[in-house]
Amino acid sequence: MITAAPDPRHPASLAAPRWQQAWRDAVRDPRELLSLLGLDALAGRVSDAAAAQFPLRVPRGFVARMRHGDPHDPLLRQVLPLDDEMRPVPGYGLDAVGDGAARTGTGVLQKYRGRALLVATGSCAINCRYCFRRHFPYSDETAARKGWREAVDLIRADASVQEVLLSGGDPLSLSNSKLAELTDALAGIPHLRRLRIHSRLPVVLPERVDDGLLAWLGSLPWPVTLVLHANHANEFDATVDAALQRLRAVGTHLLNQAVLLRGVNDDVDALAALSERGFAAGVLPYYLHQLDRVAGAAHFEVDDAQAKTLHAALAARLSGYLVPRLVREVAGDTGKRPL
Repeated sequence: MITAAPDPRHPASLAAPRWQQAWRDAVRDPRELLSLLGLDALAGRVSDAAAAQFPLRVPRGFVARMRHGDPHDPLLRQVLPLDDEMRPVPGYGLDAVGDGAARTGTGVLQKYRGRALLVATGSCAINCRYCFRRHFPYSDETAARKGWREAVDLIRADASVQEVLLSGGDPLSLSNSKLAELTDALAGIPHLRRLRIHSRLPVVLPERVDDGLLAWLGSLPWPVTLVLHANHANEFDATVDAALQRLRAVGTHLLNQAVLLRGVNDDVDALAALSERGFAAGVLPYYLHQLDRVAGAAHFEVDDAQAKTLHAALAARLSGYLVPRLVREVAGDTGKRPL
């Protein structure tokens, strides 16, 4: 008898994938992170209260892209917990973009016509300090619970839904078999036309783009768009380039959305470099978001006047297709609000 070849999407009999080991090896101690960068003198700036509220997590490969000895490194600033996070600021709250009001089922958000967003998981490989879902009740609200049944039933019952968005957390933190469980269930819904995945993992943990993930993506019956999240050109390196090339080779469309962040990318040179470096890796700029006003992130805000000035300077410098749309998400709006 000839045995069937194993499905690479379901590697139950194999050792833990390399990306999972890299995930487990992530830096979780802010003072260890500073020591790795030769910045022990900055240990006094670390906020233990902020780290307790929203723990530090950053893959070592991402740490390796930070500039040694530079306290102003734009990648470090995105992940280091500071006292600024603990200062209450008027206008900053726990649900900055109206996720609660958009809930239609467990882990299912429907803000815009024709689309359903699934909060697939609360897990991320990196904890970005400006995260708009840093206070989200993931323990109660993940669409993957109970085999995705509630989410799939809601989508099946709503013929207006043509596109499913996988978000989180980071949906690619789920195993290939768990992702396949969802898409196998969605495949029988005739009104679905597109799948979109929002993920930071190919940038911060490029090991995640393994053979099993590529096999899953290549097997899907819909066009797939992967919206990456990189805020600075230094987030790209040869390992990220290779991962993105593999994703493109199986037909995945790659876009990038960034957040305008004070001290990270709030100058036209940094924004231009991000667009050009991403495009060189096969990624088209999509959105440049104004900061979502989530509690703990106010120190990253760039005011609207400066944001518009930067965006105009970027448009004057680059070809149009390299200029992301400057937008803000406003609770209750029917789409992202252009600025």
